[in-house]
Amino acid sequence: MKRILWSALLLIACGAIVFAGGSKEKSTDLDAIQERGVLIVGLDDSFPPMGFRDESNEIVGFDIDLAKEAASRLGVDVEFKPVDWDGVILSLNKGDIDLVWNGMTITESRQEKINFSKPYLDNRQIVILQADSGISTKADLAGKVVGLQMGSSAEVALNNDAATAASLKEVKKYSNNVEALLDLAAGRSDAVVVDEIVGRYYIAKKTGIYEVMADDFGAETYGVGIRKSDTRLKAELDRVLDEMKADGTADKISRDWFGEAIVKK
Repeated sequence: MKRILWSALLLIACGAIVFAGGSKEKSTDLDAIQERGVLIVGLDDSFPPMGFRDESNEIVGFDIDLAKEAASRLGVDVEFKPVDWDGVILSLNKGDIDLVWNGMTITESRQEKINFSKPYLDNRQIVILQADSGISTKADLAGKVVGLQMGSSAEVALNNDAATAASLKEVKKYSNNVEALLDLAAGRSDAVVVDEIVGRYYIAKKTGIYEVMADDFGAETYGVGIRKSDTRLKAELDRVLDEMKADGTADKISRDWFGEAIVKK
């Protein structure tokens, strides 16, 4: 009888240990990354100036420099993993990547699926046209072909303006903004809806080819995408971002890429 009682107590104790261990595992998302020693950041690698490939095929950009600094403060290396932007949230939730850090707009639909860091940059969805196109307002887009990146917040912003969206002849969707802008320059579309920070950076290098419409599709903010279950990672990332803003590091990175301090405080 004593032997049976001790066996029962041992099983209960072991079960408690397993249960406690299982509970701990669910709350140690940051520990797993630090044990691995690498933070895996997902991005669209053709999204200048946030993340893109330079002449040497190295991934560079404003978000790249921010992520490198944040990873260093978290005590880990960083790996940048290009992913299909239209499926980036799926890649995050599957565990293929740890974060999405690539000019990701905070939207209600995305917040239903993932968490975000504190906002770190303001943005607008602008309309880029061919120079001297004769188009000056959103009303002038009626019957026109408009390009945008598939799965982007530009697509959401355009659809939210139901009247303009319904008036268009066609919405052409591209895998990235560079393709959309090249098609615009070639006359295969009449306008492109794109993040202002990305669009203005790109067209500044193509003087005389493009112009920006005065109308836009609304203001928004960027945040780092994080799995809902990764609560410790979110808390530490927010702390590190606040630290980088307070000590001037974020402003320095901003000046390196934009010539001014535009990081959201």
